Amino acid sequence: MKPKVSIIMGSTSDLKVMEKAAALLNEFEIPFEINALSAHRTPAAVEKFAKNARENGIEVIIAAAGMAAHLPGVIASMTTLPVIGVPINASLDGMDALLAIVQMPPGIPVATVGINGALNAGILAVQIMANGNPDLQDKLVKYKENLKNKIVEANEELAKIKYQFKTN
Repeated sequence: MKPKVSIIMGSTSDLKVMEKAAALLNEFEIPFEINALSAHRTPAAVEKFAKNARENGIEVIIAAAGMAAHLPGVIASMTTLPVIGVPINASLDGMDALLAIVQMPPGIPVATVGINGALNAGILAVQIMANGNPDLQDKLVKYKENLKNKIVEANEELAKIKYQFKTN
C-alpha cells in the first residue's frame, strides 16, 4: 500500500491536532503517511520530500505548522501538488501561524483551513481526490449526509428539553 496523502508537521507536538486528519483519511480508506519535517531545522529533508512527493504517489499534502509556520509554503514552493496548510495554535492563539500560511505570494498557493483545523484539511484532501474517483465521491456524499443527520437528531433531542418559557 502506497500513501496518496502526506501529513507533514513541524514537530510531533502537532500530532494531537493532526490525528483528526489521519482518522478521517483512515475512515475513507485512503492510504497516508505522517512525518515530522521542519522548514527551519531540516530544510534539506523538506526539499527532498517536496520534490519527490508526486513521483512517490502523493496526490495531496497536508502540512501543519505553528508560530512562524513556513512549512506549508516552503513545500508549496517546491511542488505542483495541492498543499493544504493547517495553522497550529502554538503561540499568539495561532494567529501568527494562520497569517504566515494564508499570506502566500502570487504563484505559491496554500489552501488554508482554520487554526487547528486538521479535520477540515482531511475533508478537503478527500474532496480534491474525489474529483476523479466516483467511489470516493460516493463515500464523501454519505459522510456529508451523516453530518446532516447528526444535526437533525440533535434538534430532535433539543425538542425534548422542557423549560417554562421555551417555545419549541
